[in-house]
Amino acid sequence: MSRRYFGTDGIRGQANKAPMTPDLAMRVGIAVGNLFRRGEHRHRVVIGKDTRLSGYMIENALVAGFTAAGVDVFLLGPIPTPAVAMLTRSLRADIGVMISASHNPYQDNGIKLFGPDGFKLSDELEHRIEDLMDEDIHLQLARPEAIGRAKRIDGVHDRYIEFAKRTLPKDITLSGLRVVIDCANGAGYKVAPAALWELGADVIAIGEEPNGTNINLNCGSTHPVALARKVHEVRADIGIALDGDADRVLIVDETGAVIDGDQLMALIAESWAADNTLQGNGIVATVMSNLGLERFLGDIGLSLARTKVGDRYVVEHMRQNGFNVGGEQSGHIVLTDFATTGDGLVAALQVMACVQRMGRPVSEVCRRFEPVPQVLKNVRHSGGNPLNDSFVKAAISEAEASLGSSARLVIRPSGTEPLIRVMAEGDDRGQIETVVDQLINVISGVRNAA
Repeated sequence: MSRRYFGTDGIRGQANKAPMTPDLAMRVGIAVGNLFRRGEHRHRVVIGKDTRLSGYMIENALVAGFTAAGVDVFLLGPIPTPAVAMLTRSLRADIGVMISASHNPYQDNGIKLFGPDGFKLSDELEHRIEDLMDEDIHLQLARPEAIGRAKRIDGVHDRYIEFAKRTLPKDITLSGLRVVIDCANGAGYKVAPAALWELGADVIAIGEEPNGTNINLNCGSTHPVALARKVHEVRADIGIALDGDADRVLIVDETGAVIDGDQLMALIAESWAADNTLQGNGIVATVMSNLGLERFLGDIGLSLARTKVGDRYVVEHMRQNGFNVGGEQSGHIVLTDFATTGDGLVAALQVMACVQRMGRPVSEVCRRFEPVPQVLKNVRHSGGNPLNDSFVKAAISEAEASLGSSARLVIRPSGTEPLIRVMAEGDDRGQIETVVDQLINVISGVRNAA
């Protein structure tokens, strides 16, 4: 079935342009409010957001939609995505909503939805929401006496901070650890530095002055250069880079080198396996994770299950097959012992627990394997799917044959931007660079011809 509004992580687009308009947000509220109406109790939704300027606009449109559907609204204000998932369960809400475009620039925004269990919605539920959005909304409106109420609630930051702190093992303190945290001028700018400080760390925060337009701007997990510079400047032990909604994390070691999600998953999996707390005898990652991770896990007797790109697909596989560690190379780390979605702060705390226990520098603790050379390039397109073109299909088949069984090729359309992503990895860097460049040229030619 074709998807009209939802991508790999909710609905996303440039704010105030189709599809990300106030009208769409209102329709989402009405449709979701109707879909999750269960029984005669007063239904409630919690709505959080990151720090984008357009968050005010989308928030108010969602409030109009949910209250029109007869749902009470609890407004959380700027708060991380994982906090919304946690509070959806804690407050016994029927639905949770996060207004964010994650790592995208401020011009974009999005709507992420969580069920009452705190997990992201299935493809089936998203299709049902799309169908309701395209129906006559007048047939979905509540009676005048049943219209919902809206209010802002206090104390949500404190709730999330206490939740995050409890995920650090009781025998571990961050005392003596100098930490630089880059909050990406995003949703974690208040809670993340506070939690680290309360756990005993010496905290230096950057990217903690959002103004509505500087989220992810030359900062955060997509631009770790500023963090690396600060770590070097203040001689910190570790740097933590969150993204705009704080559901992903990258680490910078004491030398300023960046450590990606694959290395972090390897570290956590190895540590939890040693403690007999790892479930599923391995971890779940996506097709984009490095072959070196798979080889490392195999060498220590653990498995790597791969899914298509998108942290919710990782979580679905984890839930269906009994895993408790999963994630993405980009830094979405999902630890279902604690949370229902990626949580940058919680993942960072698990990493710092390993550092404190081992008593060695981050550069040694967090580098568990040598990555296989991997090349990823993007091609922007104006619409359609260039991957359906016969010339592109033939080029892909030829590339796969040339790489053989010792390398991997992954080509996919982005679920959040109009891009085709071409990734290849193998032990021969020259070969994979050539293969990627050739495919990029073929896809670009098709795009330009169209």
